[in-house]
Amino acid sequence: MENQLVIQGDLIESDALRYTPAGIPILKFRLTHHSKQSEAGAIRDVGCELDVVAFEAQARLLATAPLGTSLKIEGFLDRKTRSGRAVTLHANQIEFVATKKT
Repeated sequence: MENQLVIQGDLIESDALRYTPAGIPILKFRLTHHSKQSEAGAIRDVGCELDVVAFEAQARLLATAPLGTSLKIEGFLDRKTRSGRAVTLHANQIEFVATKKT
């Protein structure tokens, strides 16, 4: 089965960079997304907030990013906790997105 997600949004929360017992850098953060999507022949406004986790180089890269930074994230979804139903996006690739100044 496939489990891939690509989403673009803005960084709204970020924990401090920490390390697993094995010494792997890990960063948990939250992304907000707003866009217009076509559904059933109509355009609708959609939005969500999503918990994201990044490891190693991706975690170090994002650790210094200021809140409000626009990001494109590619990764997969997994349960936030072993027994829970909430999901977290595990980032495999993070790209900084330039925003247009108006």
